[in-house]
Amino acid sequence: MMNKENVFRGDLRKMHAEAAQQIRYSLPIGEMLVSLSPFMGRHISLQFHGEINCIACGRCVKKSFNQGYCFPCSQKLAACDICIVRPERCHYDKGTCREPEWGQSHCMQPHVVYLANSSGIKVGITRHSQVPTRWIDQGATQALPLYHVTSRYLAGLLEVALKEHVADKTDWRRMLKGAATPVSLKERRDALWQLCSAQETALDERFGRGSITRLNDAELTEFNYPVLKYPEKVKALNLDKTPGVSGLLQGIKGQYLILDTGVLNVRKYTGYNVTFSGEGA
Repeated sequence: MMNKENVFRGDLRKMHAEAAQQIRYSLPIGEMLVSLSPFMGRHISLQFHGEINCIACGRCVKKSFNQGYCFPCSQKLAACDICIVRPERCHYDKGTCREPEWGQSHCMQPHVVYLANSSGIKVGITRHSQVPTRWIDQGATQALPLYHVTSRYLAGLLEVALKEHVADKTDWRRMLKGAATPVSLKERRDALWQLCSAQETALDERFGRGSITRLNDAELTEFNYPVLKYPEKVKALNLDKTPGVSGLLQGIKGQYLILDTGVLNVRKYTGYNVTFSGEGA
């Protein structure tokens, strides 16, 4: 059967991931949700047309901020405030949240503090509703919840205590070179609980008894990514410098497309208007 070309054009969004025996990815392009499974091992290309549309207001801009926003939106929206990446700096209780209603629905909600193994062990936080999506987006091969807490702010303060003893960042290059070496996250969890027991108790008293719950019975979750071949050397592809990127799709991990020509961080180019094309059977 002759190959046919599948062509889709629209604004990029971060990839959708479905937890399964092997993670299944789809690429949102405009109104389309393109399953990437049929393109594994085949030639694909993305052509950037020089148009970036803000994912909040739709304004066409030359440069985006905070992964998809125009500059005005990046300055006024709560989703772009510093406390999103530094939750311990939450200022909701001071009455200075950029969007109190947004803060109530996103930050003043149950969160999970967790350990993940992506490029090594790291601590992180996420809304309860974002488990396991957050772990997959980070390319974790193992993940284990530590605490259930009542707000993002409290989760951030716990994370500050924990990261005195464990990393809080993923080395994306190392993550893309292969599966992380399996480790006993439960053993590491128990050690961290002991090391941080004083801070945990102080925060629980400060925010009210029961605001922090240790997840003693949490099970380890493991992930298997659709990767045919990991790159020996990680080379980042850049749509701003090279509007057209193409190659054989050798894998997908986290929010990265792994091509034989380099790796593309899809989330970095949220709002970019592109044409995606790929060989189909």
